Amino acid sequence: MSESRRALALSLLLGTSGTLHFLMPKPYDRLIPRELPGKARTWTYASGLGELGTALLITIPRTRRFGALLAALLFVAVFPGNVKMALDYHRKRRPLPHRVVAFLRLPLQWPLVAWALRVRDNAR
Repeated sequence: MSESRRALALSLLLGTSGTLHFLMPKPYDRLIPRELPGKARTWTYASGLGELGTALLITIPRTRRFGALLAALLFVAVFPGNVKMALDYHRKRRPLPHRVVAFLRLPLQWPLVAWALRVRDNAR
């Protein structure tokens, strides 16, 4: 896959996820740690805007390097929410397939960070 396509695929992933924050916010609300101030929905919408903005920055070659760095930071920033989801699913004895998927998502976050950093490093 060419570096340009790799960047556009990352942008598509972020853009799709960001859009889903607005179309189906409830699942994202449950990822928000209670310790954060304010309403979960506000954080859901803010993170959706962050993903959409980051996707746009990656799409534009001139801002791709900065956008990809933001994407890597975003993937790190949402990691606590993924941990919360996995622990909540375990505590609430959600169906086993749901728990397995929730825990498998955790190590998959790091390849996303690596992908974003690769896009950053190859941006002109």
